[in-house]
Amino acid sequence: MGRRRITALRSELADFFELPKDILLDLPRITLLGNLRLVIENHRGLIQYDSVKIRVCLEKGEVVLSGDDLHISMISKEEIVIDGQLKGVMFYD
Repeated sequence: MGRRRITALRSELADFFELPKDILLDLPRITLLGNLRLVIENHRGLIQYDSVKIRVCLEKGEVVLSGDDLHISMISKEEIVIDGQLKGVMFYD
């Protein structure tokens, strides 16, 4: 079975059993609090980190955050909390 078919099947199962898709599809959960804080759950680590740009590895691709005075307030195996003046969030495959 191809990867797309497996993903589609997992999505259908999540819908059928009313389960969160982020769990079955291994998706990140991203919470944005205004433009001051961003929380990423289910990440795969940091790629780049400085005060104007942070790149975070995801299961499928990466998320790039841009802004001013960006800093990591908390990081664990499952979660990253980023604070600062967020100006952009971009996703790449």
